[in-house]
Amino acid sequence: MNYNKKTVKDVEVSGKKVLLRCDFNVPQDKATGAITSDKRIVAALPTIQYLLENGAAVIACSHLGKPKGERKMELSLAPVAKRLGELLQKPVTFAADTVGPDAKAKAAALKPGEIMLLENTRFEAGETKNDPALAKELASMAELYVSDAFGSVHRAHASTVGVADYLPAVSGLLVARELEVMGKALDDPKRPFVAVLGGAKVSDKINVINNLLSKADAIIIGGGMAYTFAKAQGGSIGQSLLEADKQDYALEMIAKAKDKGVKFLLPVDTLAAKEFSPDAQPVVVDTMAIPDDMQGLDIGPKSVQLFCDAVKGAGTIVWNGPMGVFEFDAFAGGTRAMAQAMAESGAVTIVGGGDSAAAVEQLGFADKITHISTGGGASLEFLEGKELPGVACLQDK
Repeated sequence: MNYNKKTVKDVEVSGKKVLLRCDFNVPQDKATGAITSDKRIVAALPTIQYLLENGAAVIACSHLGKPKGERKMELSLAPVAKRLGELLQKPVTFAADTVGPDAKAKAAALKPGEIMLLENTRFEAGETKNDPALAKELASMAELYVSDAFGSVHRAHASTVGVADYLPAVSGLLVARELEVMGKALDDPKRPFVAVLGGAKVSDKINVINNLLSKADAIIIGGGMAYTFAKAQGGSIGQSLLEADKQDYALEMIAKAKDKGVKFLLPVDTLAAKEFSPDAQPVVVDTMAIPDDMQGLDIGPKSVQLFCDAVKGAGTIVWNGPMGVFEFDAFAGGTRAMAQAMAESGAVTIVGGGDSAAAVEQLGFADKITHISTGGGASLEFLEGKELPGVACLQDK
């Protein structure tokens, strides 16, 4: 996969109509429809401002939720257009459709330095099928395509991939930063390169571990998936999470790490409790001997020490997935310690989307991390070494 792609800064944008794919899939209050976090809108501003200041007319588009090809007005992008206008401090024209007469008329009338937003791309049945007819209609409104929705580049949809068949395609500043930082971490990391992997399931991280075994100097395993590794090695894990069908795979990974000389660290102790609840009383137990009536909910103090020591001298650290049930304060200690150790490490630190990004932000370490990825699924597939269709379709430098 070539990560060295042309960006908006490598092409002439002045006087051009630009179709800009953003990630405006924002969380909303179910009752009122109010946007509860505008982080994704804010993340798109540098690219939008660059285009507007350099004389482009911007036709922004995005999906929101999963309307499955139907017009579900609770998933309209109208509130996003309003918030975007407030942030830009300039009017944002909103089209009542995606490629219909309203969108076409407003796009035709759009002047350099002006911006409009199309209605939810997923209101069109052809979007998720990467329908060439829809891609052609979208492309017909513009002269250049800019991809800035990193959270969607792992999906081959009409607005993320299809339009690149009809328009010159380059990356926005957000996608360029993701490719630069994450691409370099995987292809040419400052060593030692330490990968910290957590989360509930081994199955979610199989391909990531496999890919990183040929790149990392050390791999740290925490979260619910650690118990499958413990069980595979003959441990008693009580009521802890277990993917019984992944035990052979766990042993295979341990053996592969040994063959390749990669340090493979697993929790030695665990914070366990009798029930899965924020009020549960944590007890420190050996990870290989969790009582039958208990379940592991976080890494224990010895594991915290072991893992933090391993990241101290690192040159590059990539983290994906929490160490425990960080939503419960009593079981957030492992994740908090990891975030702090990364923040203080002096290494190039990358947090890959989803729960780990939320944890780092909630715990107040976000400003001390080199890069927090904006795409959960996309950053995971990036770490797996998969080709991302929404990146592959962009022009190479």
